[in-house]
Amino acid sequence: MPRFAANLTMMFNEHAFLDRFQAAADAGFTAVEYLFPYDDPAETVSGRLEAAGLEQALFNMPPGNWSDGDRGLAALPDRAQEFRASVDTAIRYAEVIGTPLLHMMAGLADARDPEAIRCYRNSLRYTAERTGEAGIGLVIEPINGRDMPGYFLNDFDRALGFVRELDLPHVRLQFDIYHRQILHGDVTMALRAMMPHIGHIQTASVPLRNEPGTGELDDARIFAEIDALGYAGFVGCEYRPKASTVDGLGWLKALGGRAA
Repeated sequence: MPRFAANLTMMFNEHAFLDRFQAAADAGFTAVEYLFPYDDPAETVSGRLEAAGLEQALFNMPPGNWSDGDRGLAALPDRAQEFRASVDTAIRYAEVIGTPLLHMMAGLADARDPEAIRCYRNSLRYTAERTGEAGIGLVIEPINGRDMPGYFLNDFDRALGFVRELDLPHVRLQFDIYHRQILHGDVTMALRAMMPHIGHIQTASVPLRNEPGTGELDDARIFAEIDALGYAGFVGCEYRPKASTVDGLGWLKALGGRAA
């Protein structure tokens, strides 16, 4: 089975954010991811990570004003300056915390708008250059329109096209099994075809985004396929526990998996 990283934005919500690191370690995880660390100083987050003996898998670049509805800035031409400042912030946090990967969110924009497309390409090139200089990996993720209506990057083939267009070893696809199933289905065949370009994988059951093993997919078979394809990274557990996080972790044992 793959190595699993707890997503601290969705899991262990019984605790304040900074306390979730130790809670994840106590539950058997050795790696974590989350959406954003920016509400706390990078040094504080790094300290909690180190104290819990955890490895950082990934987090997102600043999305703009999340509470006001922003879901990234990369495809928004009128916010290009703000986007570039966010790249600086993300890299500073990444260097202090020690994450190997950053996820660049596209934002809410018409996927057919030529200006949005041009802006997104420019943003991706700029961020690829900056993260490459810093020795940090960069991933982009297609997100389904049911969970995030109006999201610019809403197609796996299109996202893969952007990755191939750059053709840089540190720029890869973030393959979320939940989003893939809702957008296109055909999860196993897509994993096989796209694995050479995949930098990070995430999982949740479909359609309710709960623990693996509780939805319409055969998660055990998908995890076995990921292993068979030679994927060596973490699989982020980006799901909403049905009840308490710890009570819901029986899926790991049932699937023959391990926290890490």
